[in-house]
Amino acid sequence: MFLKLLPSELQKYFQMSKQQRKHEIQKTLWFTPFLYVFCSLFLVALTLYLDYFVNLSQYIPSFFHANAQPTRMLVSALIGGILTLSAFTLNSLLVVLTTFSGQFSPRMLLNFVGDRKTQHVLGIFHGSFVYVLVVFLFVTGQQNEVYVAIPFTTVLLAFFTVMVFIFFINHATTWMQVHNITLTMKNVSKKIVKVSLSNELEAYRAEKPGDLYESYRERHQKIATATKTGYIQVVDFRKMLEEARKDDIIIKLHAKVGDFTLINNRLFSYWGPGKDKVNEEKYCAMFEIGHKETEVQDINMGMTKLSEIGIKGIGNNDPKTVINTIHQMADLLVAVEDNITFTRFLNDKEKQVRVLMDTEDFDFYLYRGFGYIRHYANENYPIITEIITALSMVAQSISGDKHDMIWNFASNTVDHISSEFIYDLDREFLLKQLYELALITNHEMDYYGVERRLLKLLPSHF
Repeated sequence: MFLKLLPSELQKYFQMSKQQRKHEIQKTLWFTPFLYVFCSLFLVALTLYLDYFVNLSQYIPSFFHANAQPTRMLVSALIGGILTLSAFTLNSLLVVLTTFSGQFSPRMLLNFVGDRKTQHVLGIFHGSFVYVLVVFLFVTGQQNEVYVAIPFTTVLLAFFTVMVFIFFINHATTWMQVHNITLTMKNVSKKIVKVSLSNELEAYRAEKPGDLYESYRERHQKIATATKTGYIQVVDFRKMLEEARKDDIIIKLHAKVGDFTLINNRLFSYWGPGKDKVNEEKYCAMFEIGHKETEVQDINMGMTKLSEIGIKGIGNNDPKTVINTIHQMADLLVAVEDNITFTRFLNDKEKQVRVLMDTEDFDFYLYRGFGYIRHYANENYPIITEIITALSMVAQSISGDKHDMIWNFASNTVDHISSEFIYDLDREFLLKQLYELALITNHEMDYYGVERRLLKLLPSHF
């Protein structure tokens, strides 16, 4: 009943899972400033108590005393000053967001908004403004009072907000530097890999399927459909495994986190001895579907945002941005390979397979990482060469069973060059890096085929 009285913008937070709610709140501009405003009211109560009830002026030298009239003038002046600094800060914030949207990616806006430093800065300004505003109401009607805590705290807050303003300008300019942006994007994606994919799922992954109840699957498989349209944002795999164990069924997911689904599209199918007693609504509730993609469990979203920075760099003729993005993407791929077991089977605590997921092997993440950059690089052969170099570094850092995938991706990347003009030095540097990759991945003989194909492009002399 209470939830129905709240605005729809607040109701949605109570309908989310704990993990999704934490993520969404961190990406808002109102939550942290609200906490600061709430704390500022306690500070108001404390300073008023010290001046009016404790009478702090009796214990402090007269040098620090302030009469009512000067205190009112001080507080009223600082109201305007703090409000002006807040306006400049918000204006700077809008400039930063506009720059991000135009030069990098509109999907990065929430990363800057959700940055803890940004939110604390806004919270300090709003909390300080509320403090001086509320204090002003209490000192306006006083004539003969002597204050100590109020003027001291007010001046201290004004000085603090000036320093915070300087800090915010430095923070914004530092955050906007390309190497910091790409590093931040990579670290966010690494956190997703570590927390949402590795810590939550690795304990349940199994390389061998075991008993899949095939006899039930062939004759008695049932299909559940999506209850609404949207992106799959979060799936509660742990609860799903436990409930599937209790119901003695196996669930096959037909959509994964990050996919867009329409109402009544296939969401999952299930079969097993307990299929007839299954409550489909219980399992559908384990899929959180919303109007946008989120990064809570979706590493693909993070990789897409990082690759968009590189694509924007190509469009803006900024090769250093692209190269930096390629390097960070290579590090992210190593983290993916280190923390994720590429299997589609999830076991319950009794080692019985309960969930079958769509297969996402290392090839999938390799394509998501470098596929878009490779496509938009087109005839930009120095960028293609840098991708090959990054793949060589990745190949040295991961297990050998992924080397064939890396070589095939690199070989396929240079295939289109066979019908295009290429400068001699571009060809030389590209072949050098490709040969190094071939040696690392044990594809030296395949390299010579690529080399012969590129050498045919040497111009004829008439």
